Amino acid sequence: MNQAWISTLVFLVVSAVLAASVMIAARILGVASKRRTKLTLTTYECGEEPEGPAWLKFHPRYYVVALVFVLFDVEAVFLFTWALILPDLGMLAIVDMFLFIGILLLGWVFALSKGALRWQ
Repeated sequence: MNQAWISTLVFLVVSAVLAASVMIAARILGVASKRRTKLTLTTYECGEEPEGPAWLKFHPRYYVVALVFVLFDVEAVFLFTWALILPDLGMLAIVDMFLFIGILLLGWVFALSKGALRWQ
């Protein structure tokens, strides 16, 4: 095994042991609310009195816009990391990135043509 695999395995084992020990300690110490009151069963809204039910129906358009935001946010992360190592990659990396951006733009044009991003 090389050093990267060993350090990853150690990290995973330490993380699992830490998470398990915190849950076991919370169970042993009884860290939980013992009394159920009307106040503890209400929805918390930043200290304000809740208005209406906690579960509301949202229009699917909100989810589509959120997914498109996440898609382009991830693209920005790829672009930043690519730009950092660009001098080491060469011309093929530039062609690959233009291909990547072109595919994403095709998806964006498709979403626009279907009206998925039209706000009404």
